[in-house]
Amino acid sequence: MPGYDTPASRETAPVKILVAGGFGVGKTTLVETISEIEPLRTEERLTAAGVGVDDLAGIESKTVTTVAMDFGRITLTDAGVVLYLFGTPGQERFWFMWDDLLNGALGAVVLVDTRRLDRSFPAVDFFESRGLPFVVGANCFHGEQPYTAEEIGAALHLRDPDTPVLMLDARSREDVRASLLSLLDRLIVRAQAPAAAGN
Repeated sequence: MPGYDTPASRETAPVKILVAGGFGVGKTTLVETISEIEPLRTEERLTAAGVGVDDLAGIESKTVTTVAMDFGRITLTDAGVVLYLFGTPGQERFWFMWDDLLNGALGAVVLVDTRRLDRSFPAVDFFESRGLPFVVGANCFHGEQPYTAEEIGAALHLRDPDTPVLMLDARSREDVRASLLSLLDRLIVRAQAPAAAGN
């Protein structure tokens, strides 16, 4: 597709984006779906050692988990940027890595699973407490989402009512691309705000 996922003919700006969320919400899938390179994965098989530690309620078929990060890259020539995507580990015992991954990031996509919305609060709290702009992506498993964006936003108790809540399927390239462009729009508005205030 012209102007889409091809090396930019003009110089592009590098932008680091985090893809975060709870255990099993689809972070690895999202990075794999959109990355123009073979994504780096740090997945390990779930074993008996995780019994009683990893809560698989609602995701019983999950057999592997990210233990460090996922990494992918996507060039958005129409936006003039190349996005470096870092997927965070979802299990609570690996959350200490989030602060390291945060270094240099300009924004985040926080994936949520409305079947297990309580797993999403730590990710939302993490970015709100650190002042990093983010959008919420409600992953529509099996192509279904019983709640509206407004209902999801209210349930998450988002501090900023302007935080976008987007419906997406992490397996859909167009959905993922749209969520990244929404995040870029948010970053641009935020960057322009101080300039507008100074006039």
